[in-house]
Amino acid sequence: MKIKINMLSTADTVEGQGVGSAYTEMLHLLQEGASHLFDITVNEPGDVDINHFHTVDPIHFFKLKALRGVNVMAVHFLPDTLEGSINLPFVAFSALKFYVIDLYKSADYLTVVNPIFKKDLIALGIEPEKIRYIPNYVSKAKFYAYDDQKRQEVRDRYGLKREDFVVIGVGQVQHRKGVLDFIDVAKKCPDIQFVWAGGFSFGIVTDGYFELKEIVENPPANVKFIGIIPREQMNDIYNLSDVLFMPSYNELFPMSILEAANLNKPLVLRNLDLYKDILFEKYLQGADNDEFATLLRQLKDDPELYAKAEEFSNTISSYYSKEHVLKQWIDFYTEIHHKSTIQDEFIKVTPEDFTKVLEGRKRMLVLDGRYDVSMLMDPKVNVILSIRFERDFAIAINPTNIEHFDDLDEESALHLLLKHQDKLVLSAKDIYKYSRKPELILVEFEVVKHLEAPQLNQN
Repeated sequence: MKIKINMLSTADTVEGQGVGSAYTEMLHLLQEGASHLFDITVNEPGDVDINHFHTVDPIHFFKLKALRGVNVMAVHFLPDTLEGSINLPFVAFSALKFYVIDLYKSADYLTVVNPIFKKDLIALGIEPEKIRYIPNYVSKAKFYAYDDQKRQEVRDRYGLKREDFVVIGVGQVQHRKGVLDFIDVAKKCPDIQFVWAGGFSFGIVTDGYFELKEIVENPPANVKFIGIIPREQMNDIYNLSDVLFMPSYNELFPMSILEAANLNKPLVLRNLDLYKDILFEKYLQGADNDEFATLLRQLKDDPELYAKAEEFSNTISSYYSKEHVLKQWIDFYTEIHHKSTIQDEFIKVTPEDFTKVLEGRKRMLVLDGRYDVSMLMDPKVNVILSIRFERDFAIAINPTNIEHFDDLDEESALHLLLKHQDKLVLSAKDIYKYSRKPELILVEFEVVKHLEAPQLNQN
């Protein structure tokens, strides 16, 4: 039976922002590569096995609280990364950050596109085991290199000459993206053409809107702001370029980097720690605008460096392959669905027996006929030892062998118990008690882990 997954998102309603691109690529990847495993719906009402939320809409907050099934929240930004992106009054901004944190904490699992943000989420009070890193993915069928003729046709449409060395920036026009630095570097490199694809996706609430709007409307002679480009036309923009330059101050995992890497375009990025684990330092990095300008001039004038940078991008593109990312999603969904179907079966023992298990002396239980042997061996059942009348402390065990005996007389029952006494470690009183029962179940086990109250399923 297929696992039913409902994707809840409004990301594709706002043009020119990476969340929509990441969501669309992920959805298509699963629909094309895992339809035999998953029954995927989008924004459908009702309960399913897994609800995967991709945007932080208020309606999603209430659905997350109300819907049955496993609730997964995609973390496309952190509260701190909102600074430099949008401009709100202090009270409203603080309330938004509080809301986002509460939303993340309410989910059963969080998915992040960059492993470096795990520690930030943990610092917010989110349990590490709830966080799963799965990178973004970009289709090579949608982002690929054109031949020379088609590439020049695109350049002609944007008023660029064949001999121009073209550097592009991609993303929303906002301070966090380093747009002011992009302009400053362009002024330092008057012999290079600069093109920025993106606009004010969130309008007037964009941080620095009026300052940036003035620059967009009156750019230097070698800079073009071409506005928000529909994603289906973005491959044209990468093809007209020679370099992707991203002077961002904060990111998660820009889709533009993967899109440009599919075309083997050299990458010039700010030396942010967040890139190291996901791009393996296969890019050219600078710390300030002078270094950025130097790197761009070197790429323009040094064919060997340019070829090396192309190889860097090819390495990135190869790593984030369709098969690699698809397998991670399949493994994740399958794992969390399996965990959601697991039931806890508690076996109550005396405090004395519980202590013997803790000390490693007792490795076999004797049970009466009340227990279902098949259920104890079911992989969807967690077998847990707990002290009678106390569930704050328990031990998860893995039954390794179960033997069921019935129609026992007192002599044969006693013989059976004494035969396994080295593992049962029964008191004389218990030996006498169990020897008088006509049916016994012997469960040999190994300890999996010790549990405390927060880890127990109290339902």
